[in-house]
Amino acid sequence: MGKVLGIIGGGQLGMMLTEAAKKMPEHILKIIVLDPTENCPAVQVGAEQIIADFKDEKAIQELAEKSDIITYEIESGNSDVLKSVESMAEINPSPETLKVIQDKFLQKTFLSENKIPTPEFIQIRSINDLQQGVNRFGYPVLLKARRDAYDGRGNFKINSPEDLQNGFDYFKGQNLMLEKYIPFKMEVSVIAARNTKGQIKIYPLVENIHENNILRETIAPARVSNEISKRAEEIAKNTMTVLKGS
Repeated sequence: MGKVLGIIGGGQLGMMLTEAAKKMPEHILKIIVLDPTENCPAVQVGAEQIIADFKDEKAIQELAEKSDIITYEIESGNSDVLKSVESMAEINPSPETLKVIQDKFLQKTFLSENKIPTPEFIQIRSINDLQQGVNRFGYPVLLKARRDAYDGRGNFKINSPEDLQNGFDYFKGQNLMLEKYIPFKMEVSVIAARNTKGQIKIYPLVENIHENNILRETIAPARVSNEISKRAEEIAKNTMTVLKGS
């Protein structure tokens, strides 16, 4: 008998998850998404919906009560609440993994501790921390919101001393981190997946082209050397190995 799949997030990725799940009726009986936008994209392709914020405790509990399996298409869910409902539904990736990836500072710390390459970074609590970070890294540097940021919205590039106060004020009290700026020729990304048996699949490296911090085009495979492709795949596999949950 099929199971009920719960998804936190019903946007574009939630829609694609729903479409894929509906092709497996022998495994998935029904899809329910939790999303604040009424009639979100996933609903338009057949999912049921709980209309609530991604972090809403009661809504997550309701989703767990109605689902056999919970996953997410966005990292904005409440990892602490998800941890508390693990006895009600199978949750993958694990709440521990979600807690790590949804906070850039925790994410970078985790990667660094596990010897996964990452730019130098520090936590920022005050304008004095920011000044010390700039003294350490030099200009330019990237000031980032630790949570709830995407499409460049959580980044502020500091190019000179005149940008320090403006950058700090830009985030209006959010928790911040500072990252050393790394000049780059292009952005590439690699998708990796691990099933419940621990088997890891690495997909071909792709090249991303952005306009105004929004992804406009992805080229597959990426126009890079075999050496770079293999290195990216190695990093992806190492990252999947140290993260918990499939």
